[in-house]
Amino acid sequence: MDKLLENARAAVSRTASFIRTETGKVNSGQIEEKFLNGLVSYVDRTAEEMLVEQLSKLLPESSFITEEETVAQSSGSGLKWIIDPLDGTTNFLYGVPHFSVSVALQSDKELILGIVHHVPADEQFYAMKDGGAWCNGERIHTSARAHMRQALMSTGFPYHNFSRAEGWFGALRQFMEQGRGARRYGSAALDLAWVACGRFDIFFEYGLNSWDVAAGALLVQEAGGKACDFSGGSDFIDKKEILATNSGVFEDALKIIRDNFKDC
Repeated sequence: MDKLLENARAAVSRTASFIRTETGKVNSGQIEEKFLNGLVSYVDRTAEEMLVEQLSKLLPESSFITEEETVAQSSGSGLKWIIDPLDGTTNFLYGVPHFSVSVALQSDKELILGIVHHVPADEQFYAMKDGGAWCNGERIHTSARAHMRQALMSTGFPYHNFSRAEGWFGALRQFMEQGRGARRYGSAALDLAWVACGRFDIFFEYGLNSWDVAAGALLVQEAGGKACDFSGGSDFIDKKEILATNSGVFEDALKIIRDNFKDC
């Protein structure tokens, strides 16, 4: 596993370097809208093809779940790479320096490896199951803040699925009233990585896909934090909803989420 992580990290680094070289070069005619507010360009697709090619060589028996569907998608068990080649595409295309590459490896239903690379800052966060969480060679941990009044929260605005917006606005208001403040940067994978390293204390969002959260959730867990669905269970990937926090504010944060999302 150590060697696998090392090689997977190298593959992610090479892909991040490609994305960095393309920053600012995409013109409007090369941008497509997949769905409402869901943008994509050749950079996303090329980055995904690079990752699939490199990761396939590391584990020829593995399958893939990828955002841009440049490879046949897997629905079965076994070893499965879960890839978001460019999380924060809108930021990338608009020149906002907050986007990432996210890669996770799942064995059956268990996450066993996760990498999130903040491309503009060249920060790579990574974790193995039961191996701790790291950033550029340094061990990372969730924050020690134990009270909601101290907690800095991050979230993602609903941008195409507004079916649960009422619950989201209610939870946001309570977090803002009870906590230190709220931030919205536009890359769920990075938000989770920043919970893992203690920059944020809380992250929640609904309407996310597996490639948005798989790597980041493992980072949070291996850094000493909690990641769950809105009922407090472990089904955050299939339910497309996630709450991630440090251990100190978890119960208070979960109560806010439960109270606001119980009817939606």
